[in-house]
Amino acid sequence: GLPAALPALPLELTVLYNSLLFTVGSSDSAIKGEAEGIRQGLLRVLEACGACGQDLGMEELWEKVLQEVTVEELQAPLHRLGALQAVWWLAASQLGSVAGLFHLLSTAEDPGRAHCSEGQNKLLSMIKAWQVPPEEASLPLVQSAKDLKEILCTAAAFLQGLQELEAGNFPTAISLLEEAAGGFCSKKILAQIYTCLGCCAQRMGKPQTALQHLKRALQVDFQCLPALSHVAAVYHEQGETDAELQALTLLYEALGKTPPAAASPSPCLLMRTELLVHTPVLTSLLRRHHPTEVKYLLAQRCLQDGRVADAVEHYLDFLSLLQEGLQQQVPLDGSSVLPRIPEVFLEAASALEQAGRHQDAITVCEEVISRTTDLIPRVLQVEERLEQPECSLPGAELAGRLLSQKKESLCCLAWRAAGYLHQGWAWAKLGESKEAVTQFSRCLSDLLRVQLHGSDIKQTENLQPEVEVLQKIRLLALIGRGTQFLELGRHKQALLDFQHSLQLSPGDPAAASYLVQALWKLNRKQEAAAQWQKFSQSCPGEDGQQQGQGRPLPLYLVSCLEQAMFPHSEPLARSIQDYLGAAAQDTS
Repeated sequence: GLPAALPALPLELTVLYNSLLFTVGSSDSAIKGEAEGIRQGLLRVLEACGACGQDLGMEELWEKVLQEVTVEELQAPLHRLGALQAVWWLAASQLGSVAGLFHLLSTAEDPGRAHCSEGQNKLLSMIKAWQVPPEEASLPLVQSAKDLKEILCTAAAFLQGLQELEAGNFPTAISLLEEAAGGFCSKKILAQIYTCLGCCAQRMGKPQTALQHLKRALQVDFQCLPALSHVAAVYHEQGETDAELQALTLLYEALGKTPPAAASPSPCLLMRTELLVHTPVLTSLLRRHHPTEVKYLLAQRCLQDGRVADAVEHYLDFLSLLQEGLQQQVPLDGSSVLPRIPEVFLEAASALEQAGRHQDAITVCEEVISRTTDLIPRVLQVEERLEQPECSLPGAELAGRLLSQKKESLCCLAWRAAGYLHQGWAWAKLGESKEAVTQFSRCLSDLLRVQLHGSDIKQTENLQPEVEVLQKIRLLALIGRGTQFLELGRHKQALLDFQHSLQLSPGDPAAASYLVQALWKLNRKQEAAAQWQKFSQSCPGEDGQQQGQGRPLPLYLVSCLEQAMFPHSEPLARSIQDYLGAAAQDTS
């Protein structure tokens, strides 16, 4: 409450500087908001000089103080307080304000020195151009302004590097991040910088450089486990499955261990780089996977690579982890690598089928079927284009909610139908053709709930992803049931299913081959030969292109697609060629 007095202000500003540093250092949390104490200090300075600035913003207030206050004894305390203000602005990513402040600080000392050379980073040049005021023995500091300058340089380079990385300006980002890596920071921050350098190199298509940076991050601080996640991602992009699985295994083991207690920061460093850098892009790059997510990635990669035994082991481990309250452990903000839980069950069933554990696969699918039964309406009407309405339109919120509910119902229907589909193939592998037909029929009966309006069901390219999956399940169920009808000698019913398959997906190689086989078994050899010639004359790459069109097939359907492939192509082709050769001789 004492009036401001010029003789006491150097001490007053130094006490303010030290107290703000103590406040930040004791909280040990990211700097946020404004430093109100700095504003009050500047107003006290103006008051002592007979001026006022109550109505000014912080940038205008600093400009007024540095331009109008010329008392020599106040310059050093004001410059130190200016460095502290830059810390708060930098933590808020107000880079323009920081550059403007250091321009004022430098021109206040020497009007000709605040100059940025061409090609240099403006903000870093401004900070480096600032001359740190000398310390006075009578006014001790809890952290020197020189330390603050080094921290500001490192944090400014790091923040700008992250901004350029997010914007896709990778060469500039690498230059700035390398500048930050050579700055004043802890091992923890240095490891984070190397991780960001690795991510930048990965996005530039330089996997080996990325791996070098990421391995350097782990050498600096092995607790920087996000670097190990990115190592696995780089190996995945390169198709190096062994190395990827090794990295994921190491990551899973490290996540399961109790991390060593973090070393307490040096008492001399109340202000540290980690308190300034907390941007969303950094949070995203350094997101720490939960062990269950890594376990799922191990299962998924093994299944994709055909390592069925390992996939089964990992999926069963993952399903056991569900008992530990997975929903409370994995983030629900969309950043998790986990798909919806029914899809994981279906992938596990797929792995069990491929491992020959058909009864276990049937049991896992039954769990999916029972859990989704009550979530599916009797009839689902789907238009050709299910578009999200404009937010500005009346009732858009209600329409969006209805669309979301319809999508969810379609997903539940797809999962249940896929459960029946997997059970059908599992019973087929067990030699139980009648039970297989029953499950395939249940799958097809479920899919009759979907009524498509405004489009031909043959043309799925404009339909929603959920409907495309349903159409693929229907195709696989028709082929599957047709194969079991053939096993049971019910060739006419098999023929109908294969004909319906081709109506749903014209040119499908499996459906076409099975159609020819059904005609052949019905002794309609001339028709079979004609159909065989028709499909054989189509371009060999056509089918492959057709299979590759649209969105990728869900992983849980890949094994069903493989099981639906026609296994007797060569023997059937030879029989038809012999038949055509004999027919040609008879004609001649």
